[in-house]
Formats: sequence, C-alpha cells, structure tokens
Amino acid sequence: MSSILTNASAITALQNLANTQKMLQQTQNEISTGLKVSSAADNASYWSIATTMKSDQGALSAISTSLGTSSAMLNNANSAITSTISVMNQIKDDLVSATQPGADLNKIGTDITQAESQLKSIVQGAGFDGLNMLDGSNSTLNLSASFERSATGATSVGTIAVSTQALIGLATGTTGTGILEGGTGSATGTGTDFTSTTITSATTSAQLTTMISDADNTFANLQTYASNLGSTQTRVGLQQTFISNLSDAMSNGVSSLVDADMNKASTKLQALQTQQQLGVQSLSIANQNTQLILKLFGG
Repeated sequence: MSSILTNASAITALQNLANTQKMLQQTQNEISTGLKVSSAADNASYWSIATTMKSDQGALSAISTSLGTSSAMLNNANSAITSTISVMNQIKDDLVSATQPGADLNKIGTDITQAESQLKSIVQGAGFDGLNMLDGSNSTLNLSASFERSATGATSVGTIAVSTQALIGLATGTTGTGILEGGTGSATGTGTDFTSTTITSATTSAQLTTMISDADNTFANLQTYASNLGSTQTRVGLQQTFISNLSDAMSNGVSSLVDADMNKASTKLQALQTQQQLGVQSLSIANQNTQLILKLFGG
C-alpha cells in the first residue's frame, strides 16, 4: 500500500543509514585512537579493569626503579667490603712479616697504621644515596621489592629485609662493635681492633700470633657479611627480572582489553563506507515513491 502520509520504505532506509553511520563513527574513532575501549561508555567493565592495571603498572615501574637503586647500593657495599678484605690482607702480611726475627717492628707498625686509616676511609666512603651499610647507621633495611594486590583489591608493598653489620661503628660512636674492631658488627668485640692496632718494638711474638689469629677471624666475618649481601643482591636481580616480566604481561593484558585490532577495523571501515553509500541510494529511491504517486494522478 502506498501512502502520502507515511513512507515506510524511507523510514526503514533512514534507520538503517543511521545505524550504519553510528557504526562508521565508532570504527573511525577506533582507528584514530587505536582503542576499542577509550572510555567507560565504550565498555565499563573492561575500562575499569584496564585503568586499574595501568595504575598498577605505574607502581611496578616505581618498584623497578627502587630495585635498581637497591642493587646499586648493595653492589657499592660489596665493593667496599672487597677493598676492606684487600687492605686486611696487607695487614695480615705485615703481621706475619713481623714474626720474623730481626724484623723492624716500628716500620711495620707504621705500615699497619696507614692501612688502618685506609680501612676507616673505605667505610666512611661506602655510603650510597644517603645510606651506609658498613658504619652501623642502619641495623635493618627493608628494600621495596614488589607491589601486591589481593583478591579483595587491597594493596601493599612487599620488601626484602637486609640485616646490616658495622665494619666500624662510626655512626654510633661506639667502639669495639664493628667487625674490624674485633666484634661481629653487633656485639662488643673481644678480638684485635684493626682500626687502632699498634705494633712497636715492644710487641711480643705471642701478641703477634694472637693478632694473626684475630685477622683470620675478621676475614671470616667479612666474608660472611659479603656473602649475605651478595645473596641479597642476587635476589634483588631476580626480582627485577620478575617485575619486568610482570609489567610486560600486564601491558599485554591491557592491550587485549582496550586496544583496537587495526586490521579488523580497517576492513570494517571499508565495508561500512560501502553500506553508507548504498544506504544513501536506498533512501533516495524510497523518497521517490511519493513522486510515483503523483504520476498516478497524471502529475
């Protein structure tokens, strides 16, 4: 039935054209932004999840930076301990030389005094980013290592605890508590204090033997501390790798949620442009129906 009041064909054609234009606009937006979900209006659930994941990525980036700083700090402390061991080797060699009959103990004592001054310089210069792990200024350091989100959405920062030991109690001003002072870094030392050892012509063979034995004990304590720091540094390195991989996985997850498939979008764009052209032609044909009615009346 033909009607001059209602053109059903034109209404249908107009509705189809409007739908096509809406999808065309959406596809063009995907291509221009590269996103299929650019706001909560596109997909509230995906947008919310992706936004949270992006925020967590930022936190992971901060953790990665902290881990890099921690690794450098531990490396700096280990380097200082390695230098300390080298100087202690020199002191031990001097002590062994002093046991030789006829040795010039005063000259050897001067060498040892200079070496002890070097030990203090090493400890004083072992600071990194305002922290010194060798002078007793810190007992335990909690290194930021992870950003964690529970199933309920609660967040927390995981840490790696490092128990530090003083080589020399410079920060506290307490003598005898450092490894080099005859202690183990936390308790009053009972061995030779290699920061103030004095060798003179009056030093006895028995005293030298005790000093050499104490030097070996000091070596053992230095090696133990260096091993602990080295193990922590290895763990920090592993955590850095994990955080990097986790961040990459989160990037892929966000991409799968909100990124547009550009190949699919470009193909869809061409199809919609063709549909738009056909829709315009269909609407034009539908609008000509009223002209046909006029011809029935000889118009």
